[in-house]
Amino acid sequence: MASKKNNTNEVDNQSNTSRRDFIKKSGLLTALALSPPSLVMASENKWDEKIAEYLETVPLAIEVNGKKHNLNVEPRTTLLDLLREQLQLTGTKKGCDHGQCGACTVHVNGTRILSCLSLASMQQNAQVTTIEGLSKGKKLHPMQEAFIKNDGFQCGYCTPGQIMSGIACIKEGHANSREEISEYMSGNICRCGAYHNIVDAITEVKKGGILS
Repeated sequence: MASKKNNTNEVDNQSNTSRRDFIKKSGLLTALALSPPSLVMASENKWDEKIAEYLETVPLAIEVNGKKHNLNVEPRTTLLDLLREQLQLTGTKKGCDHGQCGACTVHVNGTRILSCLSLASMQQNAQVTTIEGLSKGKKLHPMQEAFIKNDGFQCGYCTPGQIMSGIACIKEGHANSREEISEYMSGNICRCGAYHNIVDAITEVKKGGILS
């Protein structure tokens, strides 16, 4: 009888242990499954940073707002991040970071581009102009003055990109009517809805013929 009782106790103990292990493992799996995506992404980002540390940098000669720079950049660095993070030119804004809002518009060799979609390493020997490079000392660019005069902004976050695109719109020959201006400025999004005033500003500069 004692032997049977001991055997029964051993079976019960093994069964209890198995149940406890199962509950623990199930709880762990549930916790992992319910972990916020931000925690998973944070872990992935740390791993990406580790990888990035071992990537080689490439030399870059670039002229920004008339000043020449000789830099070493990580190959994946965008022109936008180079301007903001390495050159501290934060006037160029990071909006959607997907080329949809126009806040990061700059001029490269006289042509407007979305700097968030361009790798810095692709701009070897390029001449870049940002919003900071438009004014001459305390003298504002005519487009900057027109935006102030016509109240072409509210929160102002999109304004640098709007101004850069507005200048390009005239130089590209697409400012012959309000409708044409609206069409060729459609890549720049203003969440405050100052579109009418923005078109007023561009129209004024175009009519004045003072765009430099």
